[in-house]
Amino acid sequence: MSASASLIPELEDVIQHGSQDKRAATVKRIANLFVDGSPHFNEDHIGLFDDVLCRLIVEIETKARAEMAQTFAPMANAPLELMRKLAHDDDIAVAGPVITKSVRLQETELVELARTKGQAHLAAIAGREGIGEAVTDVLVRRGDAGVMHSVADNQSARLSEGGFSALVKHAEGDGDLAEKVGQRSDIPAHLFRDLLVRATAVVQQRLLQAAKPETRSEIQRVLEKVSKEFAKSEPARDYAAAQRAVLALHQAGTLGEPQLADFAKEKKFEETVAALSLLSGIPIETADRLMAGDRPDPILILCKAASFGWTTARAIIMARPSAKGTSTPALDAAFSNFEKLSPSTAQRVVRFWQVRQPDGGAG
Repeated sequence: MSASASLIPELEDVIQHGSQDKRAATVKRIANLFVDGSPHFNEDHIGLFDDVLCRLIVEIETKARAEMAQTFAPMANAPLELMRKLAHDDDIAVAGPVITKSVRLQETELVELARTKGQAHLAAIAGREGIGEAVTDVLVRRGDAGVMHSVADNQSARLSEGGFSALVKHAEGDGDLAEKVGQRSDIPAHLFRDLLVRATAVVQQRLLQAAKPETRSEIQRVLEKVSKEFAKSEPARDYAAAQRAVLALHQAGTLGEPQLADFAKEKKFEETVAALSLLSGIPIETADRLMAGDRPDPILILCKAASFGWTTARAIIMARPSAKGTSTPALDAAFSNFEKLSPSTAQRVVRFWQVRQPDGGAG
């Protein structure tokens, strides 16, 4: 320790009178001394370096602090107080390496960071190996969409039931998040069923395709149960007149995508549903319920299966009673899902709707 001890007079001089460049150079010398000797240091040695470096880091620029963070973050015996100070730095370039890598940070420290820092710091914590429930509870409560995605993606992160519940709730409007949460092996069974029921039809099919055989059978069971319950209610409207008009167009050979799109653009709801039913081969009761829902996914599936374009799908989405106030981001998300959806997947779902006849027969 004689080398580091001999730096003390120089340290005092640097702190009192040194330029920023001189302070940075001194920090680098001390950091190099620590790195070179760290395998042989005890806690008293480490404490001396900790005290010296903590006094200096407030006097150096961000770039130098970031370099220090990169150097010390992977070290198992890095100076403890230094790691805390760097982790709390407001600049993520400084805090990030320590938050993601340093084993010197305890769970209580991570919880405090998650409670007080901004989204960039939360995202760094979310990607850290082995974070516990106390940490993830704060992350899913305070984090933005990116943080939640990182938590769900982090298979080493432990989530409480409350944490899973929060993710499931947020996943209702976020298909990618729903997939990530649904693919976690540690999700409680009842919350997985809740996620599945809340998920859009597109996400349900993605989860089904990605699932292991034993999980796939459970997904299929839940979907069939939902489908049976869905089929028990009566249609909300009388479609008799619309069905007659649409059938006449069909018999005259003039019913197709252009006519369906015109019905939708003109907000002729009954005619839109009747035409969609006839062109898709699904019962009118099923078409009614698919159109009456809040989610656009059933329309995307029907249009993709029939090789209709996005313009038609959009018009049908906007013809629904629930479409009032539909935002541009919601339509952008629907378009993104429409582009991702393959015709084969859409046709598979439509075949399921075609054969699941509602009680009382098809219209």
